[in-house]
Amino acid sequence: MTIIKSISYSSDEIISNIIKLHCKGNISLDPTYSRGNFYKKDVPEPIIKMDIYPQAEGVIQADVESLPLRDGSMETIMFDPPFLATSGRTDAEDENNIIVKRFGLYPNEKELHSFYSRALQELYRVLQNEGILICRSQDKVSGGKQYFSHVFIINEAVRIGFYVKDLFVLLAKNRIVADWQRNQKHARKFHSYYLVLKKSKRKVEYI
Repeated sequence: MTIIKSISYSSDEIISNIIKLHCKGNISLDPTYSRGNFYKKDVPEPIIKMDIYPQAEGVIQADVESLPLRDGSMETIMFDPPFLATSGRTDAEDENNIIVKRFGLYPNEKELHSFYSRALQELYRVLQNEGILICRSQDKVSGGKQYFSHVFIINEAVRIGFYVKDLFVLLAKNRIVADWQRNQKHARKFHSYYLVLKKSKRKVEYI
């Protein structure tokens, strides 16, 4: 018997294990598909691929905050939201800034968190009852302050009506560090999370 662990250095392994443990089938929808990096190895492509700025063939242009889908029409959703925001100096206009070019940037944490709330509400709408949302989340330090985004997302998900069914930790052997991040005051984040959220018919109380 192979034991499925909550930690891994492989995103592919984590997603495959989530599908095996918690999903009835493969991923129905990825509304933040980007270039499809989740599906380069053993994870099957989602049935429906969407993105606000499509970068790959077969991806439908759509905003995750307002999806052109019926209520309760999706069984399993993969959601990989942006995680960067800052109101300070970021070198955002620097064409060599790998982090900003790869992940995008919100002007401040309040707007980023508002986006999370709206997107989670919309994904809840299009999920079937008992449907599964796989949500990627990454904490960070910005402006010398800790932002535990996975905690915010969990709290919002519970408020909306999701049940937090599982949590996996993706470990990183290396990470990109921007020029403005050289003055270290907190531990570098060498991990991110995959949250497994189930659309619940009734609100789950946590004690």
